[in-house]
Amino acid sequence: MDISICIVSKNRKAVLHKTLTVLQAAIDHEKSEVLVFLDGCEDDSNELLMEFPDFKWLESSKCIGASPARRVLFAAAQGTFILGFDDDAHPLQMDFIDKTKQVFSKNPQVGVLTFEEIKGIYPNDQAVLESHVPKQKYLCNSFVGCGFAIRRTIYEQTAGFPEWMDIYGEEGCIAIQVIDLGYDILFTSEISVNHRVDRQQRKTGGRNVFRFERQLCHMALYFLVFYPAHLLPRKWSKLFWHNLKKYALKDPKFLIAYFKGLAGFLLKFFTVLSFRKPVSKATVKKMNELPHPKYG
Repeated sequence: MDISICIVSKNRKAVLHKTLTVLQAAIDHEKSEVLVFLDGCEDDSNELLMEFPDFKWLESSKCIGASPARRVLFAAAQGTFILGFDDDAHPLQMDFIDKTKQVFSKNPQVGVLTFEEIKGIYPNDQAVLESHVPKQKYLCNSFVGCGFAIRRTIYEQTAGFPEWMDIYGEEGCIAIQVIDLGYDILFTSEISVNHRVDRQQRKTGGRNVFRFERQLCHMALYFLVFYPAHLLPRKWSKLFWHNLKKYALKDPKFLIAYFKGLAGFLLKFFTVLSFRKPVSKATVKKMNELPHPKYG
């Protein structure tokens, strides 16, 4: 099996249907597999099993979160390369599989590819591609969760997507381990994805506040698991002070989310401590020197 494509979805049948329709038209089922995890869906997303019977479906009656669900999917994947897409993100090049294999073949030291993310709601893919930036590539320190690829042999050398967080931040946990193993993460615009999100709707819907809370908690836990001990006091103090000053003190909603994130960190501290596996100082230095991937 050349390619495994993994997608987690929760209560978003319509957007998932669009993504699966695009993938159905693009893949060769003899060489590629699509694995979908329905994470505690309370809508009728499972009706899609009938429409896409060649895909592999996993389901949890209780929501376990995107990161644990990805962990399950990636453990089940059989492909040489594993691709991850959000349920509301689809590739814009129909030959994205061939392009992925070609980029990996030309770059044996690269363990992860992060694709070009083009965010927004567009009338069609041609309109999306007007925002495409061709021939852009560089090494970076993480990857975009809505569209990426990883060599399965390298993923299996990591601890996998963390089970100690639910959503927001899991990509960084894989990225730092890949770099610590001596491999690179390459941003490439040869493969593009349309991440079909309405920015304004997310803001007015309070999604940014929820993300803020989760990212604050998970970043603190990320430091706990992966950073050398002597760096922890400085990283934690900088993290909490920066987010207090820049966000929490300017908006009551973010202030509440700030204390929820802090409480979550403290409550999970000793449980997550058992997963601690710090990387080398050289890895931390390299992570800090590399640029971030390009986000849409």
